[in-house]
Amino acid sequence: MGIMTSIFTWWTGATIGTRFYGLRGKTRIGEDALGNVYYQGGQDTNGVPRRWVIYQGANDASRVPPDWFSWLRHMIDDVPDKALPQARAWEKPALPNLTGTALAYRPQGAMEKGGKRAAATGDYEAWSPE
Repeated sequence: MGIMTSIFTWWTGATIGTRFYGLRGKTRIGEDALGNVYYQGGQDTNGVPRRWVIYQGANDASRVPPDWFSWLRHMIDDVPDKALPQARAWEKPALPNLTGTALAYRPQGAMEKGGKRAAATGDYEAWSPE
């Protein structure tokens, strides 16, 4: 991300103002496998600590892994590495939202898959307003 992009755009990551002024006096808590960095500092009006994420790349909430999401939403008190059990061997890593990418789900008959659908089985009868 270039310096000009970080000054004028927020959708490609944290702006330069957020990095210099918004994080002043805050504590860096950790980083996930995607490179997102998590911070905590200050309190809201109910006395609950404020927590947030600075995304690595595009600002997309689906890029926060489930374990860090639970920390952000105060479902667990400590960082996920300490508060949660180890991942099972059969668990797959979380994926971001793939809508709009080449890896998005395309059902049978979708135009992107050739647009061919199975023939109707004859159990459908069209409605007519009579």
